[in-house]
Amino acid sequence: MAALQGEFTLSAVPLGAGPNGLLGVEQSDKTDQFLVTDGGRTVILYKVSDQKPLGSWSVKQGQIITSPAVCNFQTGEFIVVHDNKVLRIWNNEDVNLDKVFKATLSAEIYRIHSVQGTEPLVLFKEGAVRGLEALLAEPQQKIETVISDDEVIKWTKVFMVYKHPVLIFITEKHGNHFAYVQTFSSQTLSKYTLLLGQEEKCVIQNFAASVDRKFISLMSLSADGCVYETLIPIHPSDPEQNQTVVRSLLLKAVVSGLARSGVALAILDHDHVAVLGPPLPASKECLSIWNTKFQTLQTSKELPQGTSGQLWYYGENLFMLHGKFLTVIPFKCEVSSLAGALGKLKHSQDPGTHTVPLFVNWETSQGCGFGSQNSEQSKRILRRRKIEVSVQPPASEQLLSTIKKESEKHIEVELCKFLATKRTPDFHTVIGDIVLELLGRHKAEPSFYPRNSLMQLMQTHVLSYSLCPGLMEAALERTDVQMLQLCLQHFPDVPDSVTCACLKVFLSDSVQEEKMDEQTEILQNGFNPSEQNCDNCDRKLNKKPQHAAEETVSCPVVPKRAALLNAILHSAYSEMFLLPHLKDIPAQHVTLFLQYLYFLYLKCNENATMTLPGLHPPTLNQIMDWMCLLLDANFTVVVMVPEAKKLLLSLYKFVKSQVCICSELNKIEVSFRELQKLNQEKNNRELYSIEVLELF
Repeated sequence: MAALQGEFTLSAVPLGAGPNGLLGVEQSDKTDQFLVTDGGRTVILYKVSDQKPLGSWSVKQGQIITSPAVCNFQTGEFIVVHDNKVLRIWNNEDVNLDKVFKATLSAEIYRIHSVQGTEPLVLFKEGAVRGLEALLAEPQQKIETVISDDEVIKWTKVFMVYKHPVLIFITEKHGNHFAYVQTFSSQTLSKYTLLLGQEEKCVIQNFAASVDRKFISLMSLSADGCVYETLIPIHPSDPEQNQTVVRSLLLKAVVSGLARSGVALAILDHDHVAVLGPPLPASKECLSIWNTKFQTLQTSKELPQGTSGQLWYYGENLFMLHGKFLTVIPFKCEVSSLAGALGKLKHSQDPGTHTVPLFVNWETSQGCGFGSQNSEQSKRILRRRKIEVSVQPPASEQLLSTIKKESEKHIEVELCKFLATKRTPDFHTVIGDIVLELLGRHKAEPSFYPRNSLMQLMQTHVLSYSLCPGLMEAALERTDVQMLQLCLQHFPDVPDSVTCACLKVFLSDSVQEEKMDEQTEILQNGFNPSEQNCDNCDRKLNKKPQHAAEETVSCPVVPKRAALLNAILHSAYSEMFLLPHLKDIPAQHVTLFLQYLYFLYLKCNENATMTLPGLHPPTLNQIMDWMCLLLDANFTVVVMVPEAKKLLLSLYKFVKSQVCICSELNKIEVSFRELQKLNQEKNNRELYSIEVLELF
């Protein structure tokens, strides 16, 4: 289970005015301090728990920062690159970047990486990697070229594996992507070609990665809106050889496939990822958390002011530009389980209150320089936020208010968010209220028919006919056969009159049908139904069919109508109350239904080589019961229909042949009983014996 908590603005000053938004958000050597690099000339140090800047530094007019500022965790100093080749190193007490340490390198820098436990690593645009200390000792040293011509670095990240850094960067050339893995423990560089799986070739928009002891899990968010995963070995068998790895589909349609910008991906833990982007083509951007283990959407939050398509993740905080302001959204991810993925874990927290956690480790606050005054101030901020959030109306009331005035698409997005939240004890009642509100607006505005939202609510499996009787009525008015099918499958209390009304719709011309093929001689249980009597039953029992292959009988209805009729056969009914309504069905529709039932009966008895239509085929008892119901209610009418004459005659002959089978079975019943007695006396015999049994 995962949850997004209340967001707050970290910066009151608009950021990301440049074409590329922010250059980056990097953690400082303090727990809740972060370096934010704007796309122009400025670096700002923020303290998240106090929601205020601690310092700001800018390069001169005419200079431009080209790589995000990072913190050297070994010295506590800050490092930034401007104009691609110039390094600036300073500390918190410095004010003017023009007066701090400066080093001009011989090659252009793509990115500086800095993580706990190692010195900063400098990745150059040509693919070479150097440690910071080696560069500072000889800034003008020659930098080799690693990648080929026209190959451009698109993304990079560094990890610590067994206390040694491992750096990965992704390049692109003519639409093809390559992964380079630099391991510093063995000083090896491995190259991999990223191959597509079974999906069509599409543009990769974003990358994210995590690592274990043997593999790097590289995830990519592609232009088709899907997330793919590639496992890259950290220590390949042959580092000198160019190897290939294949992408596999991890999550499908997490964002709209039409989104060409404003999408991002971040790996939160082993089983959860955060995705930034519009879920539907016409919807606003959303931040959502997905469970990759169970492939479920855990939570989602709409961002109406839009984003820059950038997402950073540190600890339990997500950073992004919401509009023009840097925003922090705290989150919680619990240990992945099936109950949590389905939103069924029980929590003691009040569902109407979402507490925003502090971002300071209070157990180590004194060691990090946090005083008791800041601690008390942060606690007051926490209490104030908790009170503000707790007075907000429940999510169900907000959704009901949205239904009254918003468009169908907007309602659908808000409903997805609501269904992704934790279920409360009154969940089934709340769902019923939502359906009634949707149907009430549909009744007032006939053009408003939120079919997709109603379909989502049906999938909750908590609705019933008595809870929302107007749902099937609206579906019947609009001839929404898919909605009617779902209602028949999920509602345990559908009235017989409504069941019959659904049957009329399914048999009407609104569902396209196919003509039934001519049926020739078919063998049923060893008998030929064309026989007028059963005088030679004994001879037929011992005689094999003359034809090696049986005739094929085609289904009298198309698969779509067959699946709908199967829903009718599975529905519960009362014979006494259903029969009067069945008499109102037109004779030609009764004939068609009988033809389909006869076809199903043949298939259930394995007398024809065909495939039974529908995902949930009916049982033999259901088929026979409905056949009897139709004949009881409409026999006097159907017998006068010329088209039904052949069908009724086939049914009559078929039943007559079954009577013959029962008669023959009754004759040998006594013999079977005697055989059973002999079998029970088996223990009294010797190991070898010869016996003669006479059957009369």
